[in-house]
Amino acid sequence: MNRFSQVVVAIAAAMVISACSEPEPPTPPAAEPGVADAPERPAADGAELDEQINPLLVESPLPYGMPPFDQIRDEHFQPAIEQGMAEHRTEIDAIAGNSDEPTFENTIIELERTGQTLSNVMRVFSNLSGANTNENLQAVQREMAPQLSAHSDAINLNEDLFARIETLYEQRDGLELDAESLRLLEDYHTRFVRAGARLSDEDKEILREINTELAQLGTEFSQKVLAEVNASAVVFDNRDALAGLSDSRIQAAASEAADRGLEEGNYVITLLNTSGQPPLSSLENRESRERVHRASLDRGSRGNEHDTTATVSRIVELRARRAQLLGYDTHADYILERQTAGDVQTVVDLHAQVGPIAVANARLEGEDLQALINELEDEPFELASWDWAYYTEKLRERRYDFDDAEVRPYFELESVLVNGVFYSAEKLFGVTFVEREDLPVYHPDVRVWEAFEEDGTPIGLMLTDLYSRSNKRGGAWMNSYRIHSGLLGGYPVTGNHLNITKPPEGEPTLMTWDEVTTLFHEFGHVIHGLFSDVQYPSFAATAVPRDFVEYPSQVYEMWASWPEVLQNYARHYETGEQIPEELLERVMEAATFNEGFRTTEYLAASVIDMELHRLGPDDVPPAKEIMDFEARVLAESGMDFPPVPPRYRIPYFSHSMGGYSAGYYSYFWSEVLDADSVLWIRENGGLDRETGQHFRDTILSRGGSKDAMELYQDFAGRVPGIEALLERRGLLIED
Repeated sequence: MNRFSQVVVAIAAAMVISACSEPEPPTPPAAEPGVADAPERPAADGAELDEQINPLLVESPLPYGMPPFDQIRDEHFQPAIEQGMAEHRTEIDAIAGNSDEPTFENTIIELERTGQTLSNVMRVFSNLSGANTNENLQAVQREMAPQLSAHSDAINLNEDLFARIETLYEQRDGLELDAESLRLLEDYHTRFVRAGARLSDEDKEILREINTELAQLGTEFSQKVLAEVNASAVVFDNRDALAGLSDSRIQAAASEAADRGLEEGNYVITLLNTSGQPPLSSLENRESRERVHRASLDRGSRGNEHDTTATVSRIVELRARRAQLLGYDTHADYILERQTAGDVQTVVDLHAQVGPIAVANARLEGEDLQALINELEDEPFELASWDWAYYTEKLRERRYDFDDAEVRPYFELESVLVNGVFYSAEKLFGVTFVEREDLPVYHPDVRVWEAFEEDGTPIGLMLTDLYSRSNKRGGAWMNSYRIHSGLLGGYPVTGNHLNITKPPEGEPTLMTWDEVTTLFHEFGHVIHGLFSDVQYPSFAATAVPRDFVEYPSQVYEMWASWPEVLQNYARHYETGEQIPEELLERVMEAATFNEGFRTTEYLAASVIDMELHRLGPDDVPPAKEIMDFEARVLAESGMDFPPVPPRYRIPYFSHSMGGYSAGYYSYFWSEVLDADSVLWIRENGGLDRETGQHFRDTILSRGGSKDAMELYQDFAGRVPGIEALLERRGLLIED
């Protein structure tokens, strides 16, 4: 992603993985005793700024250039964005208007240096808009999205600028550039062409109009989804309806009701953005389960002020029109051209290959659940989607002799993070993390961790923001506030976000196994950002194809269940007792339990995303037909198994409407690489420094500086197949 596209993506879709440049900070001063070469550690209250100075427009006084969150106010963002755009325009005009013949240095290198103010501001703004938004920030989003789109177009469609880039591109074989520099030149040329640089003036104007409207619609969609997930929370007026939930979870529901101004005796179950909801595995009352699940599935299509179906229809239509304007058959063709999958048919074939296997396994699982219902219930009923999680948990308990409640006391958040995630990082990379309580944060739940190399050399910062709240978008993600590159220096500052339900004050945070693996997963993104060691900011950190960016993070999930790591963090929060070996064995035996469901719900969403974006502009269904389209796609692909709805339905499918359009397949595609990598790691040392360093040197540090599949072969020395993934997931393959 070039520097200009990054800016618009950040504001329009609140993207969470960015790769922008930053100014080089001062060399870190001498270390405190015992912390070699650590940057200066000022206390938060020692970094005050003049109230008349916009803190977003001056160099941060904090270590590593961390944003001074205690100084930043909502009203600072719009003027900072506007000034950043003005500075960027001036810089671009200077390059485009340079009377000297274009050279790699006076054109491409200078482009890499531009827009630093705007990039820095936008990273902070887009990250806060996703993690800690409010009406003021949302108003700025709506106001600035079209302006940022116009700003990006003004650069990408600048004829004089593109002429310089194209001249260099045509001369590239004679420029004697090193491999990374040549890749950068080719990348700029490709991206400008894909952004419309070769269009006629008339078509450029049409493109500008499309991009502006898409920017507005992207903001509209994300804000409606957040508003709807809050508005769809389910209210219960008696405690008995919540039977099966833990006392702490019921207390949290009562607190949520009180926070919403409801009378005592009411309870509110809040929703995550996925179709499935965590309480469904515990709620004993079938009517309660149905209420929660229907509220989840109906979001965004209820005809209220938060209904997104019209927004979705228009976004998909405009994407299709833009793709055809740029010379592609569909938006999916446009997107896949730059991904490691290469073309749409490859993804369609993947869906066709794995989908039937997944659904067949899910149906077998459904038969087991129906048999359990018939056995346990006095008045048996047909298995429905709101029953799946509840009876799955019962079957898990029967088959493997444990339930979620038995395991969670061993997965206390602090231990998982420090004794699991950080422990594995030290074993693999020699990296240690030390908490910084003196640095300001944007919310009391946020913590800051400083990373050091084995010899004490500072690396950068990681902010953890792990609890859910009403002004935070759903899901889990990593983001970058600052990045490092050889050209511009700087230190990486990253964010690690989950949406764990916060327990009542004074009680421990006990995690599910899915939450544990998610924390490891997002940390895999974090180290991808922290370890970046490339020359050019365009390639820094996680600036890789969308269907490759999930690969390193999915590999990192393996360490959650690696025996040495798991035994180090899985300790009872009250007694400190290590998880019993026999319980651990049962947990590991259950690793592939319910995989038919998990694979089916994911692939159903992936198929929907791809089929939406394979439509021509005249074939996009109107708002009132969006849900019918979803049903038809599931039926035609064989993914319509009612007890297993898609992980995301179209009206709240933020990936598809955001940065993963025609790209939700990426998780499965990356897992093919991941599964093969896990085999390689097991065969070549496992949890040790040599293995970790090899992965760091060949994958994590290289960013987008080399073709992604070449990077993979540098690491594994082979081309992966899908067999390892299917075996890992325990999916039965019919002959």
